[in-house]
Amino acid sequence: MLWMALVLMLFLGAVGIVGAAEIIRPFTSGSLEQVLASRPNKPFILVLWSLDCQYCPTELKMLSELEKSHPGLDVVLIATDTIDDMPQLADRAASYGTARFEQWVFAEDMPERLRQEIDGRWYGEVPRTYFYDQKHQRTVRMGLINKSLVEEWLSRNTVDTATGKQDGKH
Repeated sequence: MLWMALVLMLFLGAVGIVGAAEIIRPFTSGSLEQVLASRPNKPFILVLWSLDCQYCPTELKMLSELEKSHPGLDVVLIATDTIDDMPQLADRAASYGTARFEQWVFAEDMPERLRQEIDGRWYGEVPRTYFYDQKHQRTVRMGLINKSLVEEWLSRNTVDTATGKQDGKH
């Protein structure tokens, strides 16, 4: 009986890792181009975060709450942790309410290369948030962002999801 319980726990643990792998993609060289290419003419927010970041939970929970009132809000999360942290990242995403956001995790031996690819002026501090407009021109914010900043950005970058065109209401 004990043996069966152990086998069941191992199986469930493996399923959890597979589940995490299905929702969190490995971020490697070229992944940023994939993110951009999958959003032609669409504004989005890219957030760099980490399990060790003390301010990240506040920001991620705020974005989750904002997405409820702005269903068109497109957020991409990139964890600067390692691929081995996927189960923990998936758990945190669920607890922050961000599991529905597109998620990536650094998956190369030299994270410096990935940081350089994302932003040559970024040295790894998190949270770091990039606001991409419809033309994929970006504005960067270091440190914790607040709800009013995101709402102001949303008012300038609302896109009609049916047509893909800038909404002139704002």
